[in-house]
Amino acid sequence: MEPLTEREIRSAFVNCSKGEAKRLHVPRDLAERPWDDLDFLGWRDPQAPDRSYLVAELDDRLVALTLRSSSAASWQARPSMCSMCLTTHTGGVELMVAPRAGKAGQQGNTVGAYMCGDLACPLYVRGKKDVGIGARLHETLTMEEKIERTVANLAAFIAKVTM
Repeated sequence: MEPLTEREIRSAFVNCSKGEAKRLHVPRDLAERPWDDLDFLGWRDPQAPDRSYLVAELDDRLVALTLRSSSAASWQARPSMCSMCLTTHTGGVELMVAPRAGKAGQQGNTVGAYMCGDLACPLYVRGKKDVGIGARLHETLTMEEKIERTVANLAAFIAKVTM
């Protein structure tokens, strides 16, 4: 993924108003992010820990989503698997819920998926971030195939939000 600017990020949100996108917290450390290892940019809002955001490039356009996490998921002591990158965490996978884009979202419709709570799926897939022994299933897929699967899972989730 190419480095993004705050302006690009704010203009890419599809499931919130322009005013909400203008007010949300964008990371200040964009220049220090490991862009070469990111298939999407994800972060949590430090001022509102139940809010998260992600930005991905799909079909040559940026798409950004606002997400809310379930606080109940963070206390789980049993291992759970991220539906994007298929990494298993103990207490690190949360139900992330995105308002649907457009009128459906305005009516309160949402789409949810279990995701890594820190939204660092690209780093887990590449082995740049580790959650310990047994966190990844033994697979015969190459890293490139795992990356493709993660991107496909994310694209499917975004499609559900934007349809």
